[in-house]
Amino acid sequence: MFQFENQLAKLKHEVLTRVAVLAKQNNLTREEIEKIPYEMIQGDIPKYRDNVQHERNVVLERVKLAAGYLPNGRYSEELIDISENKQILYVIKAACDRCPTKKFEVTDACRNCIAHKCQSVCNFGAISYVNGRAHIDTTKCKECGMCKKACPYDAIAQDMRPCKRACPTGAINFNKYDLSTEITESKCINCGACMASCPFGAIEDKSSIVKIVNELMSDNDIYAVVAPAITGQFNLNVKYGQVKNAIKKLGFKDMTEAACGADAVTVHESNEFIERMSIGDSYMTNSCCPGFVSYIEKLVPDQSSRISSTVSPMVATGRYIKNKNANAKVVFIGPCTAKKNEVLIESIKDSVDYVLTFEELFALFDAFEINPSECEEITVDDGSIFGRGFAIGGGLTASIENYISEKGIETEFKPVKVSGGSEIKKTMIMAKAGKLNGNFIEGMMCEGGCINGAAKVVSSVKAKANCVKNNKEGEIKSVMSNKILDEFDNISLKK
Repeated sequence: MFQFENQLAKLKHEVLTRVAVLAKQNNLTREEIEKIPYEMIQGDIPKYRDNVQHERNVVLERVKLAAGYLPNGRYSEELIDISENKQILYVIKAACDRCPTKKFEVTDACRNCIAHKCQSVCNFGAISYVNGRAHIDTTKCKECGMCKKACPYDAIAQDMRPCKRACPTGAINFNKYDLSTEITESKCINCGACMASCPFGAIEDKSSIVKIVNELMSDNDIYAVVAPAITGQFNLNVKYGQVKNAIKKLGFKDMTEAACGADAVTVHESNEFIERMSIGDSYMTNSCCPGFVSYIEKLVPDQSSRISSTVSPMVATGRYIKNKNANAKVVFIGPCTAKKNEVLIESIKDSVDYVLTFEELFALFDAFEINPSECEEITVDDGSIFGRGFAIGGGLTASIENYISEKGIETEFKPVKVSGGSEIKKTMIMAKAGKLNGNFIEGMMCEGGCINGAAKVVSSVKAKANCVKNNKEGEIKSVMSNKILDEFDNISLKK
């Protein structure tokens, strides 16, 4: 039913779909779990690995994670439930290709020049000359990169594992015995950058798809809260109202845009900003991106007091739904793996019950045989165009600016908009040093914003155009004109 941009995405989709079908049939037994690798990998000729059994081992580990179990190897007899674990991302050891770990290597481009600039800048005596070219002694090399910067021929290559390069917190390491990738959980912010970057799919997020299917098959009132980025996951021929109808056909009682919560968050966070500035705070950060919040809490904890105390739009919308229906179960649907960790935070865990990624949503559509393009279009009008704009980097800032302007508030609002790990690192260093060129940081851990979330189905380049088009078609043209805001008067928007 769906087209995927690469074979890895297609493989993950098939695993999730098969697990969802078994859950729907109430037949997710160990025996059925172990059948899936043989149903997916047939014959004796391997496509991607050294042998067919290796490929099946990898699929089995993917199935375990999809079913909510620890990927603990094919020889383990125990299925370990990890649904309550705060760690979201796991390494599938069978899938890890053990990429090279030597960070700097001299290539054939070395000309054995007279200047030997690489050798002169090395403070550790790691570079010598052997057989007419530079040689790096890896036992002495500190991987500072000065030799690479100094070489006029760019003859020194930097070779880093994609997962390690992508990780913004240094949480990726290597097992010293078999060189497989390992995640240091105390440093991990579950942003999913490593998962999105690994071309072998050796890092994946645990799933609640089985529990969600069970809820959908029950008589409970299950509500979906969808991230604004969802409109970028479908081509322009599929209308937002068709997506809503398709989600309801899965068994959800209703679907609400997280954009309405984003409007409420804009009001609350704007007023919090004004209050903080009035008492002399030098700056404040947003709180809607759980990856960014965790980054500050783990890497620059002395700046944690600068984080807004306002809840995220996901939590705000969840509280809005549960205020109207005390028996509601809420499922957030978005591209973010860190949201799966956010809903486990004690102070807000009663607001949202489960998180479903876009990858998992597409699997549900296939498992329930629902094609959004064939569904009738129904009305979607919960959020303003600014609330919907939260999907793209800078959207939160634009929303706050709209609110301040409409309310006629006199305040100096100097936003610093950053996205991606490297830019966030630079900005927080400046903020900590008191040299921030602004008084509000909008930080989005995924480069470009939520449209580039780790569990997206469509690349951000394609998704952005669709999101922008959908936002323009929205009928609520300003934050304050959203009538739903009145219903948030008695709902706490503090963490």
